[in-house]
Order: sequence, then structure tokens, then C-alpha cells
Amino acid sequence: MMYSSRRKPVLYFKEDRRNETPKAPRPEECNQFCSGKCTVYKLFGLCVVLVLVSLLWLQLSCTGDMSRVVVDDRRLLHQPCPLERQASAADDPSWGPHKLALLIPFRERFEELLVFVPFMHTFLNNKKILHKIFVINQMDHYRFNRASLINVGYTESGNDTDYIAMHDVDLLPLNEALDYGFPEEGPFHVASPELHPLYHYKAYVGGILLLTKQHYHMCNGMSNRFWGWGREDDEFYRRLRTAGLRLFRPSGIKTGYKTFRHIHDPAWRKRDQKRVAAQKQEQFKVDPEGGLTNLQYKLESRQELTISGAPVTVLNTKLECDTDKTPWCLLN
Repeated sequence: MMYSSRRKPVLYFKEDRRNETPKAPRPEECNQFCSGKCTVYKLFGLCVVLVLVSLLWLQLSCTGDMSRVVVDDRRLLHQPCPLERQASAADDPSWGPHKLALLIPFRERFEELLVFVPFMHTFLNNKKILHKIFVINQMDHYRFNRASLINVGYTESGNDTDYIAMHDVDLLPLNEALDYGFPEEGPFHVASPELHPLYHYKAYVGGILLLTKQHYHMCNGMSNRFWGWGREDDEFYRRLRTAGLRLFRPSGIKTGYKTFRHIHDPAWRKRDQKRVAAQKQEQFKVDPEGGLTNLQYKLESRQELTISGAPVTVLNTKLECDTDKTPWCLLN
């Protein structure tokens, strides 16, 4: 009897709970419920705020002045934003109607290329210069031929560019006042002798030289006879004079030999300065016929790449050599 009497209140209590009208929650129960619910809302709101702040920061970093390049001896910090700036520049009349083909003759200098391409892309964007960067990569087993590679770059640069820059990969312009605009009046030697950190003779036209495609064609390009390092620029200076073209150089630049940064390390990668056979005599002669008209090469492939967000077209090229005319294209 005690067992059954103890169970009855329990059964009776359950039936009452099931049938009675629901009562309002007690204040202490409401406070516990609300505090848990409010904590969830707070977390959700905090997440939303963080997402909005992140999107705002990303937008500002790509549209503001956060695409600057910081370069030191071994480090390159670059925001990959100039791609969008370049794409929209064609619709901005302040950039002008002309487009530059930046031609870089190249072989096995990747450390310098990784610095050069994003640096120049940002530099030219800041100056509102429409441009396309071409790396003409020599893949054959002949000696390096800078002049022939520039001829290849001119030939393969397409009709959407109307002037070229013959540009060394190890030379970075540091002065924003340097002009990379369309050289309508005549060839413009950006790296002039009084500014270049290494070469200071009057007839020097190497390093960085701008020409309209029309003027380059008038010179028949550069001579293909120069295998190894040097002398092709001196021969091209004579071609400019023969074509009746006036050479222009920067004025009002006060930075002197600190106008450019030369990033080539001669101790790490020595230049091919060897002169063999008749090359010693031929290197000082004018090539009256050679140039674009007798250029021989094979374009192995064309690759569209980006380096730290900067677009670049790599022309993998194999040059051809007539060993009867220029046996010094091979080192014995």
C-alpha cells in the first residue's frame, strides 16, 4: 500500500501538467533563455562585421595606392592589383592613345626578371603608360645575341603597340621624372650617358632606348652579327644617323648616376665578352644589309604569365646562325 500511494501523486501530477493551461515562464527562466539567445546573435553580428571590414580593406588595397613595389637586395613585396588598373586604362583618355612594347632580351637571369617585371609594370602604370611587357627568351645553344632578340620582339609584338623600348633587364629607373612616353620626334635614349651608372661615352645608346615602330623599321632593326656581349648598340647608333633620325635624351634630371639602379652582379654571372676569330675586326664594322631583312629564328612557344601580379608575355625563341658568315656564334 505504501508503494502504490507513493506512485499516485506522480501519475496525478503528470496528468495535471498535460491538461492544464500553459503558464508564463518564470523571470529567472526567461533571463537564462534570453542570455543564451543574445550570445548567439552577438556572435553572428560580430562575424558579419568582420566580413564587411575585410571586404572594405580588400577594395581599398586594390584601388588605392597599395600596389607600390618595395624592392631591396633580396626581397620583393608587391600587391597583385595592377592587372585591374591596366584593364580599365584603355577606357581612360588620360592614358593617351599610344601603347608601349617593352622588349627584354633574356637568358637565364630569373632573379633579375622577378624584380624587373613587377617593378616596371607598377612604374609605367603610375605614369599612365599603356604597355605590354615581352621577355624574349633565347633557348638555343648559340651565344647570347641581344640585337637579334630585340628584332624578334619587334616582329612578334603585334599591331596593338606602336612604339618599343629596348630595355635591359638589370636596369631599374628610380626617378619618376623619366619620360617613357611616345617618342614622336625621334628616338629617345632614357639611359643617357650622363645618367647611366656604368657607361658614359657620347655615342652610347644602350640600356633603355625608345623608338616608334616606324623609326625602328627605317633602321632595318639591329644587326644580327653580334654574338656575345657588347658592341651592337654602337653599331645601331650609326644606323640612327644613317636613317637621318635625331636622338633625344632626358633634360632636367638632377639625380645623376643615381637615376637608375643596376641590379646585375658581375661576380655572380659573368658576361660573355670573349672575342674569337674574325670577330675582333668585324665587331667595329657597320652591317649595311643585316637586320630585320635577314633575321632567322623559330618561335618555340608564346606564354602569358604573371609575376607578382604583373602580366608578361614570354617568347621562347631559337635563333639561327650562318656559321659561314658568323662562325663566332659558337664558342670553341
